[in-house]
Amino acid sequence: MLYSIFQIMVFQALFLLVYDLFLKRETFFNCNRAYLMITSILSVVLPFVKFPELKTMATKDMVIHLPEVFIGTKTPSISDIQIAEQAGIILEQPQTPIWQIIIVTGIAIATLIFLIKIAGLYYTKHKNPKRWQGNVLVISLIKSSAAYSFFNMIFLGERISETAKPTIYKHELVHIKEYHTIDLLVFELLRIVFWFNPMVYLFQNRIKELHEYVADAKASKQSGKADYYTSLLNQVLDVNQVSITNTFFKKSLIKKRIAMLQKSKSKQLNLIKYALLIPMVFGMLIYTSTDIRALQKVDSQDTFIDQELTDAELIKKYYNKMVTMKKNGATFFQISDYAGINTYDPGKYLLSRTEFLKLKAHGQLISDGIIQRKSEEGSPIQKDINTVSLTQLDKFENYDDFKAFKSTKAEKERWESNTQDGVLKLYVEDVGNKTPEETKRFNALIKQLENDDSEKLVISSNSSTIIIDSPNTQNREIHILKNEVQRVEVPFSVVEKTPTTIECKDLESNKDRKNCFITFVHKHIGKNFNVAVGDSLSPGRKRIFVQFKIDTDGTVKDIKARGPSPELEVEARRVVATLPKFIPGKQKGKLVVVPFSVPIVFEVKGDKIENRVSDQKYHVNLEKREETELEPNLTDIPYSKVEVTPIYPDCNSVKSEIERKDCTVQAINKFVGKNFNIEIGKSLGLPSKKTRIFTSFLIDKHGEVTHISARGPHPKLEEEAVRVLKLLPQFIPGEQDGKAVNVQYAMPIVFEF
Repeated sequence: MLYSIFQIMVFQALFLLVYDLFLKRETFFNCNRAYLMITSILSVVLPFVKFPELKTMATKDMVIHLPEVFIGTKTPSISDIQIAEQAGIILEQPQTPIWQIIIVTGIAIATLIFLIKIAGLYYTKHKNPKRWQGNVLVISLIKSSAAYSFFNMIFLGERISETAKPTIYKHELVHIKEYHTIDLLVFELLRIVFWFNPMVYLFQNRIKELHEYVADAKASKQSGKADYYTSLLNQVLDVNQVSITNTFFKKSLIKKRIAMLQKSKSKQLNLIKYALLIPMVFGMLIYTSTDIRALQKVDSQDTFIDQELTDAELIKKYYNKMVTMKKNGATFFQISDYAGINTYDPGKYLLSRTEFLKLKAHGQLISDGIIQRKSEEGSPIQKDINTVSLTQLDKFENYDDFKAFKSTKAEKERWESNTQDGVLKLYVEDVGNKTPEETKRFNALIKQLENDDSEKLVISSNSSTIIIDSPNTQNREIHILKNEVQRVEVPFSVVEKTPTTIECKDLESNKDRKNCFITFVHKHIGKNFNVAVGDSLSPGRKRIFVQFKIDTDGTVKDIKARGPSPELEVEARRVVATLPKFIPGKQKGKLVVVPFSVPIVFEVKGDKIENRVSDQKYHVNLEKREETELEPNLTDIPYSKVEVTPIYPDCNSVKSEIERKDCTVQAINKFVGKNFNIEIGKSLGLPSKKTRIFTSFLIDKHGEVTHISARGPHPKLEEEAVRVLKLLPQFIPGEQDGKAVNVQYAMPIVFEF
């Protein structure tokens, strides 16, 4: 919530900046009024507007998980209370944060002030003489020279000269006809809710100025500009300062109003300035739609680590997370939300691996709390032990056991027979391809759904669920829910059993199969690439970086290409899409998705594209692993994928692999930060902004740092980065399959002059 408030303030500041720089001096008063009103509302709405299409434009590689939001106070059930008390978990809802109390208190005070203003106006109306002039109520203010309006009421001080009153009346009448009071009330409401936001007060100040410009422009046409100037300058001022009224006399505005009256009418061409609003709003929508600070981000590295962990390791990880949450004062509901208890769909037949393991970890936490509490009260009885065993899901040692149990005929029948709450159930092997027997049962249940009091029919398989509402249900719908399918991705350089072709599958070693696969891909691209698309390219070496994935069924998918021209990228994707279906890769005996990348190189000389590698008459050169960031050497393993990471000398005493890994990363960062000479950057006269140097190096089988490379905004900075990395101490080498291996490490160095 605090971040949304911050976004509102930033958006309002940007809108005001554009207004003051480009629009404020224009005489398009109605357009300026519309701009201020629209942007003041937009700035409040935009932080809460999310467009998934815009999110995918900017964050395609980001995995986002949205937690369930419960509105209002959640009433715990009896079972919730019993379980929480037995486990020793806090059940109370968390206390209201102090910042929320301050904001609500401010809103209450601002509301009271607003009501006092309204009451003051009507009190003034009541105690002073008044008369109707058409549809306008004119109130004569005793012993006052003030002049202002509110809705259809005009307040005129009796001390205003009779010659000036008609001009002022026309001025205030414009405010009434243009409904300026509504604008001011909108900003009063914004001031109540955002009383702490200075931007709202600035917006209100701008709109009041604009109201005066509008009224002056129209009133001066009737009275003449000379007489109007006299009315502004010669009055004895007794100014009403109520923010919800349009005031004729205001010292700080008179000079600006006269200047605006003297200003020539703006050219129609200047209306194009209002088009600035379009890219601003679009940019804000992209920002809010791709904003991820309040979401749980799971990057590819963490996902891969989770996929590689055993069931026991994942249960321990989830359990430790829940224990930490409990120690930090998390409520029973917060821990249950993390475990997925409150989001569990009872109509779903088979839980995903993550759902099951989190459920098991949650059961272990509850069981430990029960045992601890019962032990403090005395020895646990057999009933307590049975409860603990049931809560911990002891009958399933791992997820495979759970899946095997769910595959039994007895469990399927038990699930189908549980038809409480008017829900009919049917399990099928494949929702989209039912067997004759399954179709027969499906038709019978559909007929039952139409004829009895059942509310819905749930058809579920291991991969998807369909929910069909009863014909008697209002707003009848058919819901199709896809169960979570975990697709493990393993890089080509480390996959245990590489994807391959029929011709290569009988080769003895995985290394031979990899080389055979690479050769096949190179030949296919070289043979089928249409080099004519590069005829318009300038001479020199041209690279197209191509990436794709080999799915668990062997098909090529997610093809991406990056090159010097869109035509080359399209051709690269076309050629890769013609690759045949492969024999899929495997990791630990299970089918996995395998990403693969290949750089395609053109050598263009004059009007001819020259082949530099192949003896055949093809004009394409496929680089052999030059681009390490796309596809590493087969003997070099990325730091994020190696089984046992290289260890910085000071981190050897750390116990767990994850902690050693974090310690090593922090130690390298600290070493570089301490030894990098930033004076070099200052002496080069580079702009005062964040500067990045992208570095990579190899920690070889002996722990030595080799093959250091750096790319930055200046050669001197690159040399300094290489110098510092050469100073790194000898590491304890990384291991893969129990053997020391070369490990690639990439690190961006970021500093600001």
